[in-house]
Amino acid sequence: MVVGARLALVFLINTGVILCHLEETPPRNIAVIGAGIGGSSAAYFLRQKFGHNVGIDVYEKGTIGGRLATVTVNGQQYETGGSVIHPLNLHMQEFVKQFGLKHRKGVPEKVAIFNGEHFVFEETDWYLQDMFKLWWRYGFGLLRLQMWVEEILEKFMRIYKYQTHGYAFTTVEEMLRSLGGERFINLTQHSVAETLQELGISQRFVDEIVTAVTRVNYGQSPSIPAFVGEKAVYQVRYENENEGGYDFYDIVVIATPLHHETTNITFNGFTSPITPFPGHYQRMVVSVVHGYLNSSYFGFLDPKLFPFAVILTVESPKLFMFSTGSICPVNITANYRRKQPQEAAVWKVFSPKPLSREQLKTIFRSYYSVQVTDWLAYPQYNSAKGTPPIVLHDNLYYLNGVEWIASAMEMSAIAAKNIALLAYNRWNQHLDLIDQKDLVHKIKTEL
Repeated sequence: MVVGARLALVFLINTGVILCHLEETPPRNIAVIGAGIGGSSAAYFLRQKFGHNVGIDVYEKGTIGGRLATVTVNGQQYETGGSVIHPLNLHMQEFVKQFGLKHRKGVPEKVAIFNGEHFVFEETDWYLQDMFKLWWRYGFGLLRLQMWVEEILEKFMRIYKYQTHGYAFTTVEEMLRSLGGERFINLTQHSVAETLQELGISQRFVDEIVTAVTRVNYGQSPSIPAFVGEKAVYQVRYENENEGGYDFYDIVVIATPLHHETTNITFNGFTSPITPFPGHYQRMVVSVVHGYLNSSYFGFLDPKLFPFAVILTVESPKLFMFSTGSICPVNITANYRRKQPQEAAVWKVFSPKPLSREQLKTIFRSYYSVQVTDWLAYPQYNSAKGTPPIVLHDNLYYLNGVEWIASAMEMSAIAAKNIALLAYNRWNQHLDLIDQKDLVHKIKTEL
């Protein structure tokens, strides 16, 4: 692995060398550019497919882990980047198992939604009471929403079966079409708000619940999409403060965003120029604050009576944050308990820009420390049309295009395995495993 403070990469196609290979002749060297969850997953899956006789180099200009990171408060580690793994995130669950990690026990918490003046929804300790409150305030369209989500999820889960059987896709659109037909493609072309309104979901639900979720997850409004011949040799050149160098690769995977504000990669020697893609990334500032919450700002004069651990927000000019939540350390003991509201706790605040001293004093009565992580965290989903290609050139692949339909750790892992399968199938001319139609029926027939 090559790590540098200022890593500049240049790709040159060697048009004078034409490599003919058979299946028993694997590539000699593979490069992965980027050591976040996408690049790390790509290296893992490429090793699985190509075996241990192929050299795999990973280049990273900054910190290994990408948008996964922690900070230390009083000797304890706290997550500041991606931190949630759903039980149905099968690749991430497999990584947890493979690397001997442990599932952290859940710590009870209640959630509320704040509009800048008062809470518009408050979770209680009683599930049935919460469901009744949801139905009363937002209508019974929630039942249709639940059935719709289950149907979408059931179809999306097909990707794991496809990948188990070795199938791969050359574009994100082909992958979506294979999972859910044109309906899945349409989800990328219509906003969450539009899709939910077609389902008969109330505007109040969109303005309050959906907006709160999209703000905390993506720092954006519900206007985001509903689904959030010759063989070349590639020369990779790198530069950092202390050294520079280069090497040659048969296959290269780009696992870092290729957009103007995020990349320092240049491509030279290609007949068809490769330039940064249109679109922008959403700034998300994470402030980890060790201090005392100012419960009076949220309408509770007595901090002992404040019952919520997570405060989400709706869109309002009065608000300068997306969310505020009491967080637990990465490693907790069996007898760990969440801090009482009147005690000093560690809080994580998501905001579109760094919090000023006055804003911090608004949220907190007092605080001991503030640690800030400034991310370009997710695509701005209304800033570009379409998704970037997966295949940039013969054996040059781009992983991060999948972020433009949905950005999550599991989506990066799915994209990484797709590229590993695609690179393997293309290298060995297994064309029957690429962009196949009606895979649901085809796999059933094979079984």
